[in-house]
Amino acid sequence: MDNLIYIQISSGRGPAECERVVAKVQQLLLKEAAERSLSATVIDKTNGQINGTLQSALLQLQGDNLKAFVNEWEGSIQWIGKSPYRKFHKRKNWFVSVQSFLPSKEILFDAKEIEFKTCRASGPGGQNVNKTETAVRATHIASGISVMASDTRSQHQNKKLAIERLQLKIKAWQMEEQMNSINEQWSQHTSLKRGDAVKVLTGEL
Repeated sequence: MDNLIYIQISSGRGPAECERVVAKVQQLLLKEAAERSLSATVIDKTNGQINGTLQSALLQLQGDNLKAFVNEWEGSIQWIGKSPYRKFHKRKNWFVSVQSFLPSKEILFDAKEIEFKTCRASGPGGQNVNKTETAVRATHIASGISVMASDTRSQHQNKKLAIERLQLKIKAWQMEEQMNSINEQWSQHTSLKRGDAVKVLTGEL
């Protein structure tokens, strides 16, 4: 669908500072999307080493003129700022990757490779609490990658959503692997990819 896209923000194998940048970029993306009347939802994330950091985040965007918005962010993002974790660390340039993915209807792996578990969907108290196990967690057995879907009150629909999100997360994971070598180069030569950054941000981490 032209009005639906997924965005993956990743630190690759970068240090805690890069994981902090992922969390900051996620905030900025959500804020800017709202300002442009786009619907943005965090559908999955992997926490980083330190509280307030993220190794990666997967966002779902819906709305008009998505392509223009994504083009402003997709690629390498450079953040210039002192490390909040290492006081005397000289490095001030931190890089993360932003990649977009279109919805895919293809099943990239056999259903036998997925383990499903159901649980109660979280929600507000009172009469509207979901008392049946409609939420679904899907785990790709080979990689250990898992996602949760609790968007609807239908276990069947949540299972379909979980499979789609698992496909996206595995695809994003494959992209992260490609980023690993780049991050290793950045660690050794912080100026190596500066000219390739699609966006340069400055501020406290």
